[in-house]
Amino acid sequence: MDLADEIVIPARRDAVYASLNNIEILKKCIPGCQKLVAKSKTELAATVVLKIGPIKATFNGAVMLDQTRAPQFFSLSGQGDGGVAGFAKGEADVELAEDGATTILKYTAKAETGGKIAQLGNRLIYSTAKKLSKQFFGNFEAEMVGDRTAD
Repeated sequence: MDLADEIVIPARRDAVYASLNNIEILKKCIPGCQKLVAKSKTELAATVVLKIGPIKATFNGAVMLDQTRAPQFFSLSGQGDGGVAGFAKGEADVELAEDGATTILKYTAKAETGGKIAQLGNRLIYSTAKKLSKQFFGNFEAEMVGDRTAD
């Protein structure tokens, strides 16, 4: 399953990039995030509770960051184990383009599921992934606007 979108964030690219690498901000923005811990500069451990259709599961997983082309581009990949519910894994490429005092954030993501979750069907999984993605970026934009008005 592939996802792609673009949003405009009312902040400069360096602030957006820094916020995307801030554990506390990410924890607030990730839907269902119970725990987010930096294991190193490029590896995070997460616990997320999600409901996909009739299945509610707690996913424990790891996220790896590739910041070699930062702050304009960066990538991340991860996987989570939801126990009997199954697993989810994916990767995303993010581009941050400066546009005056705003930043255009473009992303493309690929996701794969297995186990009971995969049995729910691609349409339900895709709509849930899209909803969670929009929720994350809506939360992130709200955090950025809040940060900007606090200055």
